[in-house]
Amino acid sequence: MGFALWVDHDTAWCAGTHEYRPLGVAVIAASSLFSARDFHALRLVPGERSGRHFRGLFASLPDVNDFLQNHRRQKPANRAGLRRQLATVHNREK
Repeated sequence: MGFALWVDHDTAWCAGTHEYRPLGVAVIAASSLFSARDFHALRLVPGERSGRHFRGLFASLPDVNDFLQNHRRQKPANRAGLRRQLATVHNREK
């Protein structure tokens, strides 16, 4: 099995294969998790200019879902840390 993942602000796209047979492509809300029923053989993967960012290749669907969960947990903390860093730099410049 193998899964490729793309993410943008609102959606997550995943293309999967199972023993050299394509499972198809699944699209979900970025706040959700993938299941096997989400995959459709006729759906196409996002193009290079679609604004979606390639996040990596994964060995299983649970690995993809773990990545999505961890990615969501890190975002607010990173934003808060970035705000603190920017405020510190801004205060030093004054």
